Amino acid sequence: MVKKAEQYFTSQPTSTHDFHTIHFDFAGKQLVFQTDAGVFSKSRIDYGTVVLLSAVHDYFAEIPAGKILDLGTGYGPVGVAIKAIDQTKDVVMVDVNQRSLALAEENLAANHYQAQILQSNIYENITDQFAAIIVNPPIRAGKEVVTKMLIEARKQLVAGGMIFAVLQKKQGAHSAEKHLRDAFGNVEVLKRDKGYYVLRSIRN
Repeated sequence: MVKKAEQYFTSQPTSTHDFHTIHFDFAGKQLVFQTDAGVFSKSRIDYGTVVLLSAVHDYFAEIPAGKILDLGTGYGPVGVAIKAIDQTKDVVMVDVNQRSLALAEENLAANHYQAQILQSNIYENITDQFAAIIVNPPIRAGKEVVTKMLIEARKQLVAGGMIFAVLQKKQGAHSAEKHLRDAFGNVEVLKRDKGYYVLRSIRN
């Protein structure tokens, strides 16, 4: 299990390439993704991501004007899906994993969208503020990483900006809920589905 975590939460995976193609229907669009070994959920769109995107789609109109950050983009399903909802949105797709970022760039092009691709260890190389941060935290990277993604989101959001995060109940959703409440002063559960919780906090 530790080896798997290192593969997708490291800057330069060394695992042998194993390419897959995934098709995903979302927001009335047929999206296509190429994946590879050494990235998260290479065989299918992770169910937590599906639940997260469903909630984001439902509440998309409440996101204020401004850029959207896809934090921990992997091969890009969240960022590409946001562009499928509204291709005029300015999306920044961030990951520490160079292989993931190369795939995210390919997948944007394959779906005829454009977004900014940026390598960063969480918020390390991020200077902008965002209208929304969307994250499916890498649980296997450890609690410290997950907690940092959540609580440090506040300073990266504009006033009225919001974070959407998905976690499984058995992997710390209630703990994440507490961290968000402490950091933001508010948190709500937007969606529950098969043990996955989609949480939202707003910078007031």
